[in-house]
Amino acid sequence: MSSSTPPRRSSVPLTESKASSPKERLDEVNARALEGGGEARIAKQHEAGKLTARERLELLLDEGSFVETGRFVTHRAVDFEMQHQKILGDGVVTGYGKIDGRKVFVFAQDFTVFGGSLSGANAAKICKIMDLATEVGAPVIGLNDSGGARIQEGVESLAGYADIFLRNTLASGTVPQISAILGPCAGGAVYSPAITDFILMVEHTSYMFITGPDVIRTVTHEEVTKEALGGALAHAQKSGVCHLTAPDDRACLTLVRELLSFLPSNNAEDPPRRATTDPIERDIPELDTLVPDASNKPYDIKDVIRAAVDDRYLFEIHERFAPNIVVGFARVDGRPIGVVANQPMYLAGCLDIDASIKAARFVRFCDCFNLPLVTFVDVPGFLPGTDQEYGGIIKHGAKLLYAFAEATVPKITIITRKAYGGAYDVMASKHIRADINLAFPTAEIAVMGPDGAVSIIYRREIEKAGNAAEVRTKFVDEYRARFANPYKAAELGFIDDVIHPRTLRRRLGQALDVLKDKRQSTPPKKHGNIPL
Repeated sequence: MSSSTPPRRSSVPLTESKASSPKERLDEVNARALEGGGEARIAKQHEAGKLTARERLELLLDEGSFVETGRFVTHRAVDFEMQHQKILGDGVVTGYGKIDGRKVFVFAQDFTVFGGSLSGANAAKICKIMDLATEVGAPVIGLNDSGGARIQEGVESLAGYADIFLRNTLASGTVPQISAILGPCAGGAVYSPAITDFILMVEHTSYMFITGPDVIRTVTHEEVTKEALGGALAHAQKSGVCHLTAPDDRACLTLVRELLSFLPSNNAEDPPRRATTDPIERDIPELDTLVPDASNKPYDIKDVIRAAVDDRYLFEIHERFAPNIVVGFARVDGRPIGVVANQPMYLAGCLDIDASIKAARFVRFCDCFNLPLVTFVDVPGFLPGTDQEYGGIIKHGAKLLYAFAEATVPKITIITRKAYGGAYDVMASKHIRADINLAFPTAEIAVMGPDGAVSIIYRREIEKAGNAAEVRTKFVDEYRARFANPYKAAELGFIDDVIHPRTLRRRLGQALDVLKDKRQSTPPKKHGNIPL
């Protein structure tokens, strides 16, 4: 963590003023606070393609709703040079306002003042906002644009980060926390966004990393740019740290507003329901033929999801990371839902390490904030290979199983085609407390696919047969007729109904309506021990 060089701008103590009246003095001080790091620094911010902290807040919040707190705060550093560089607000703008009429708490780091670096006073402002948000039950939105810890304050700035981390942790699962990375976020500073629920990044102007390119070059002799190491696309595609990306500040803040539209203000509220003109009784004829009968033929699960939800709109999360599973928000009859779906277009929809982690975190978020889970299943199993086994697919796959089993929100599962082996159990099966489990007629629910099963069960018969291919085909057809369909599972009560695909939207609406008052608990305990 490092500090940007302080702006060389004179500052007059609050106790000194040329104003002739208390009101004029207040106006003078307020004007100084709004100047930030001064015109030169603001111009430099704009040249870099970034907005200032106050401009960002104006775009994020409903017009005229922002109420600032801590405007007159300055740093407490004893460094001689810093004593002559006190700027009101001290590099972060904090307060509260409204988004779509709903209360939110915000902090926006001001890169024009000391590079947005964190001081003890600066951290105290952020902590105060987070405490208020938790006490009144409203989301916290952090707009990050900082050079790191303020070196001149030493351990006090490090303590400030730890104070913020603690509040992130205590607020987790209580109020939604959203981090927008709108500039640098490096060193220990990255751990605050990492604890929050969602991270958004701006392409080409934001980056996150623990150690920068210079340190990496010195220690490991690797050559890497800031963008390749910690840019928006790197974290969206490779690490999975970033949930959503945007081309510029304005687009990023628009995404924050849209994301909040699906979420309740706190864990004691239901998500906000919206009026819709999309009839819940709408049939979807294209679904009758969209899912291929052939189990190895790909199709886009997003087409199934969009066909069933309000206005055919899916707000996808983590789109670029682990594309073999899809997660996101949508609405059915105006009710927000969380969607989890295997994607046959990538890796045949197999579950792997990244997909398991991605989906598990999303499931747990939805459970925290009362969002019903709708799961679309087309999974041939877990991805095989030494990379997966050595990487801990057992442990990581168990995270998804744990998340679904632990969740107490309404859980609706639709098996569109394959549901094989342990992956069938993991993907919100009836056995781990899913409430309503439906299947398309194309569903195949079995320990494994017909070809693999026949190779094991009838190996000797096939080897002895003179017409092995013909005998094998016969056994495969028999196995498929007996096991690779939804009716055996329905007989056992593991599937509640086999439905015509065209009725999916109507059936989802009915299920969500009947489950809207669901109350379910887990055994009393401090907390479980999820396999991290």
